[in-house]
Amino acid sequence: MQHILYLHGFLSSPSSVKAQATKDYFAAHHPDVQVHIPALSNFPSKVEAQLTGLIEQTPALLTNGLKVIGSSMGGYLSTFLIEKYSGRAVLINPAVRPYELLQQFIGPHVNPYSGEKFTIEAADIDVIRALDANTLNEQKAYRVLLQTNDETLDYRLAAAKYALSELVIEEGGDHSFVGYENHLPGIADFLLN
Repeated sequence: MQHILYLHGFLSSPSSVKAQATKDYFAAHHPDVQVHIPALSNFPSKVEAQLTGLIEQTPALLTNGLKVIGSSMGGYLSTFLIEKYSGRAVLINPAVRPYELLQQFIGPHVNPYSGEKFTIEAADIDVIRALDANTLNEQKAYRVLLQTNDETLDYRLAAAKYALSELVIEEGGDHSFVGYENHLPGIADFLLN
């Protein structure tokens, strides 16, 4: 049995379209793979402990190297984990400097999936900044899927940060990554082979 960790983005959940497409694809085509999709905390101060706790409680995630799929903020967190534990990651429209973007989100929010109310505080910006992997130890550990019409993040930031990684840049699309399901066979090949 192999294990893959899927990390959703900010204001998302394990019920998101990409998370469910990932789960369904691996169940149908790779039944020997267990996909773990944790509901990441809406509170930035809890996310690092949640992720390291999950890995410590599920040592099978590290067998043959950590394998992660991360979307948006989940891509940022995936990079943090790969640099900490090593392994391989596929990043979908990843956030590169989310601590800058989150400045606009200081204040109250409601997660549209869970209905949970939470507040982003100014101190949360430093918490997120502390997870930044400024330099990548192994550029070849990443496959990065980008679409140029991402309305939330500037794809060029990720293209620059992961320039020596396996980059797939598609014209058009949006932040949700249109046609994600078409990339799942390639995602599986990258993570499992």
